[in-house]
Amino acid sequence: MKPSSDRAAMPVAAVQMVSTPSVDENIAAARAGIAEAAAQGARLVLLPEYFCLMGRADTDKVAVREAEGDGPIQSFLAEAAQAHGVWLVGGTLPLACPDPGRVYNTSLVFAPDGRQVARYDKIHLFSFHQGENAFDEARTIQAGGAPAVFDAPVGRVGLSVCYDLRFPELYRAMGELALILMPAAFTYTTGKAHWELLLRARAVENQCYVLAAAQGGVHPTGRRTWGHSMLVDPWGEIVACREQGPGVVAGVVDPARIAEVRAALPALRHRVL
Repeated sequence: MKPSSDRAAMPVAAVQMVSTPSVDENIAAARAGIAEAAAQGARLVLLPEYFCLMGRADTDKVAVREAEGDGPIQSFLAEAAQAHGVWLVGGTLPLACPDPGRVYNTSLVFAPDGRQVARYDKIHLFSFHQGENAFDEARTIQAGGAPAVFDAPVGRVGLSVCYDLRFPELYRAMGELALILMPAAFTYTTGKAHWELLLRARAVENQCYVLAAAQGGVHPTGRRTWGHSMLVDPWGEIVACREQGPGVVAGVVDPARIAEVRAALPALRHRVL
């Protein structure tokens, strides 16, 4: 891996979506978002969690699951990465797991030539119960077992998904990062309370950028997601944000800014545990 001094600044973008129960509709929306991001100069593009399907029932994702390396959702991602010459991180999609009644909630990374270069299966599974709001991902999702990173031109990039944001030890296990990626579908309730707070905390404590792509709006199923896709810098400052609705959040990940923050406040070097 190149030292940080040899890294170049990299334009990045997060695509915010309001996905539907139709895979075809969602792929069309994602294609448009990726094209918009690339037109703005992004070299890395992040889609949100469940970009390909926000179903009417939890089991809908099981019905459209794919084997790794085979299926229309993965073909779309590989083709889009190659067509636009970008690093494309496909939010999440359902991949087959040993349990036929569940899936992995998987984030796949495609290089600008269309090759798959990294995979992360969501480790922490969301469960929330408050009044009529009730979620239990473990019913239809098999938890992953290991962190995942990849090396991009800007530096080491850490993969994570939605509920992972609440577990700082995951990011420390990845080592020093230039960028954390966070595709999500936060509920309106939990997002309003904690989303920005947690994103900025992860940026500050890891002294790196955080790029978050969210579902953001009222879906055809009636579910309401928080949105607020954003890019946060290593000092915890919000570089760009989109509150609600489909669109693109763009900015630059700058290794010089990372180095500046770490030199002024060398917290990573002061760690004891």
